[in-house]
Amino acid sequence: MMLQAHAEGSSLRGLSRVGKRAYGTVVDVVRKASYKGQLVHNEVVADVDCDQIIADEMWSFVKKSRSDARPMR
Repeated sequence: MMLQAHAEGSSLRGLSRVGKRAYGTVVDVVRKASYKGQLVHNEVVADVDCDQIIADEMWSFVKKSRSDARPMR
């Protein structure tokens, strides 16, 4: 329940209150699950062969719009 709620955007302190657990316990659970998830991801994605990378979300990540971008030289 705790990890599902966190994945849906609940705050760690909110999870602590609703789940009646100490804040440190909630942080530990989320941190351990994150670490295990990263290990699984790294194992699965390690040998992926790609010819092309599409970076659609880069515009929103760096908070740029097309009007702010300058052409490459």
